[in-house]
Amino acid sequence: MKQQGAHPEDTEGTPDASSRPDTAKEPGGAHRDVAHIDEVEGDEPLLPARVHRPSDLMRLVGGVLAVVVLLAIAAFAHGTTSGLEQDINKGTGQAPDLLIKIAGLASSIAILLVPVAFAIERLIKRDGLRIADGVLAAVLAHGVTLATDLWVARAAPDSIQDALTQPSPGDIHALTDPVHGYLAPVIAYMTAVGMSRRPRWRAVLWVVLLLDAFSMLVTGYTTPFSIVLTVLIGWTVAYGTLYAVGSPNVRPTGRTLMAGLRTVGFRPVTASREEAAEAAEAAEGGDRGRRYFVTLEDGPPLDVTVVDREQQAQGFFYRAWRNLALRGFATRRSLQSLRQALEQEALLAYAAIAAGANAPKLIATSELGPDAVMLVYEHTGGRTLDSLVDEEITDELLRDTWHQVKALQSRRIAHRRLVGDAIVVDRSGTVILTDLRGGEIAAGDLLLRMDVSQLLVTLGLRVGAERAVASALSVLGPDAVADCLPMLQPIALSRSTRATLRRLARERAEREREAVLEASRHSRPPRAHEADDSRPVVLDKAGKKAVRAEQRAEKRAIDEALDEAREEDMLSQIRQEVLRIRPQAPVEPARLERVRPRTLISLIAGAIGAYFLLTQLTHIEFGPLISNAEWGWVAAAVLFSALSYVAAAMALLGFVPERVPFLRTVAAQVAGSFVKIVAPAAVGGVALNTRFLQRAGVRPGLAVASVGASQLFGLGCHILMLLAFGYLTGTEKTPSLSPSRTVIGGLLTVAVLVLVVTSVPFLRKFVVTRVRSLFAGVVPRMLDVLQRPQKLVTGIGGMLLLTACFVMCLDASIRAFGDESTSVSIAGVAVVFLAGNALGSAAPTPGGVGAVEATLTVGLIAVGLPKEVAAPAVLLFRLLTLWLPVLPGWLAFNHLTRKAAL
Repeated sequence: MKQQGAHPEDTEGTPDASSRPDTAKEPGGAHRDVAHIDEVEGDEPLLPARVHRPSDLMRLVGGVLAVVVLLAIAAFAHGTTSGLEQDINKGTGQAPDLLIKIAGLASSIAILLVPVAFAIERLIKRDGLRIADGVLAAVLAHGVTLATDLWVARAAPDSIQDALTQPSPGDIHALTDPVHGYLAPVIAYMTAVGMSRRPRWRAVLWVVLLLDAFSMLVTGYTTPFSIVLTVLIGWTVAYGTLYAVGSPNVRPTGRTLMAGLRTVGFRPVTASREEAAEAAEAAEGGDRGRRYFVTLEDGPPLDVTVVDREQQAQGFFYRAWRNLALRGFATRRSLQSLRQALEQEALLAYAAIAAGANAPKLIATSELGPDAVMLVYEHTGGRTLDSLVDEEITDELLRDTWHQVKALQSRRIAHRRLVGDAIVVDRSGTVILTDLRGGEIAAGDLLLRMDVSQLLVTLGLRVGAERAVASALSVLGPDAVADCLPMLQPIALSRSTRATLRRLARERAEREREAVLEASRHSRPPRAHEADDSRPVVLDKAGKKAVRAEQRAEKRAIDEALDEAREEDMLSQIRQEVLRIRPQAPVEPARLERVRPRTLISLIAGAIGAYFLLTQLTHIEFGPLISNAEWGWVAAAVLFSALSYVAAAMALLGFVPERVPFLRTVAAQVAGSFVKIVAPAAVGGVALNTRFLQRAGVRPGLAVASVGASQLFGLGCHILMLLAFGYLTGTEKTPSLSPSRTVIGGLLTVAVLVLVVTSVPFLRKFVVTRVRSLFAGVVPRMLDVLQRPQKLVTGIGGMLLLTACFVMCLDASIRAFGDESTSVSIAGVAVVFLAGNALGSAAPTPGGVGAVEATLTVGLIAVGLPKEVAAPAVLLFRLLTLWLPVLPGWLAFNHLTRKAAL
């Protein structure tokens, strides 16, 4: 029983079928007018006229990636592209001339007539907006083709130019167009207007494209790569346009749903959307379908789920990443057709009931045209677990929930989403498991154990870890519950559960911070010598002893407050409850991640940096270069690199009022050279210094604040020095002391970025949250530092000395391979280093590998240094500041670890 509805485009501009007067048969056999039935469903939210489809975004990203891959093949596989062109030219050269002329004439005419004919057909059906979308896409595609032609002609590598062009048959001194300026707009137009979704028009479209490609190849006016690039550009621009301006909303409305229900034998009266289900859908990625509560003329009400193509595409990137990153299991197929989604949900509904679990009973399925399907369930009623108050969640209800899960697992059925809104309690108190769409039949042990861990966390967040574990033990037994402990980790939980755990973690951290600050205020008595800040205070021996005693008392009070305020997270509480019953249970988290985002980004960035360096180094002869190197400057570079660790220790200790051994701090900075190889530079250094200060006796909150103050002052000094040296580089050759255009352009770029970040709410909140968490407690810490001016001078002096050491190290590396004719001013070297160091700190690769090398090399070339000198100078600089210190850093790290200093 399926509704074979017409395509939505064919009904635009005409009255909807469900809105026409119709007749329905009364139980007694009489007929009555039911036109008013469709008018009572006004409680459904009004659908927007246009929607930004995730499927269009996916196609846009796919098109961009395809263009990048095509250009990469053209750039690196020159022999393959040349052979492919020769084979095609040899094969097409045997085609009869008459066939070539007919194909060229037919394609030239059809390439213009087909779009016009389709436009007329759309206008007749009052679909002018779709034609406007196509025209906009064609204009944008034409602009992209012009930009591509200009790039290939002037800036592209020779291999790409050879793959996309060839000598024109009419003029051997001219080259053919890299991209067809008329074909790409036509492809973009026909894609944007939806011609590819119409079977007949799609067939005509492909015939025209093939005829045009054949005629152009045979006559020698194009290359195979040029044709493929033209098609990809038109296709990509079309979907980019559709995603930007939005596509006409063809989602079935409640009116269409009512008509679909009649086709499968129901007589609906009203249909209303479930708002709670909509909120849960948005939280979990938006691909769960729209849910309706439907009342009938006779019989109990229905629960109907409608799934359309747009909802199928939502959450695609999240599911694709989970399938790639997690080992041993997948969320579900990243892409499913509507038919597959319907069959999967129907099969799981029947399997759950056959297993003895309480699940909604599926009574009908149907298509709502080619773009949506519906699943009709018996109405369950009741409320979700999330909507129940705490007093209503009894131990009996918890046990009933576990009995339903046990029934599913007895038949190897994994639910995959046991969160609060998927557990429904009806009026009689019976637990019903809903939202089975993402489940799996014949599931492995891993998925079944993940279901247990997910439900433990779901219930623990509502009733506490003790009651949640006790109810699970009473139904599943201690062995089954203990086996789920390795799965008790955030990556194995649902997206909404992970978001809740993160929110609770932030709240716990805030409570701990407030407790520490409150204890610090109450434990610090007013000091008589602080009454007058205008006069310097000289304390005698007894006064110093009293101050130290006060500091020790304050530290004890803060430590006690921190111990009292410290709370364990829900996962740790559940583990402890299970270990009380099974002390020998495995607690080591299972390795579920195949690849982490940071690892993937590091590999990509490292590969890009390595490619750039290799392309620069292939043109350099290192033998003569090294033999002519000035080893005195190499020794100077080594000295400046070693001195940088002393400067780094000064920069840190200048913001720590407590007494910390200087030599041990220098050793910690040497150890940081090992840590930053295994972690991003900005993250590894902060973590190591914070840990070192804590081990040195500085309280955790104050240690974080000291490192944050050092980072904040370092950022300010870095920006000021970059602007100052950038100004100097612009005035070196101009007597008017006017700054360079590069500095002005950089300032304008930064200003634009700041405006963008402050104007977009999401970006503004993201930046404010990160900055606030990084520099929390910095201001009170700075007040302590300001009471000791010598400390502040030490810190700022250490920062300036640290930058000077690195700049002089880079300058010495340049002088080691260059001469007087290739020298660069100190100001220019400083600007290049500061820019490269900033990019290296922002790059996700350990130590900024790849990003720093590329930036420094490009920067030195930009300030006038020959490539033959810039590349080895950067390699020597990175060798001295990144790679050679790794072994001493490892030794220092192990030494400090044994001494309990890290």
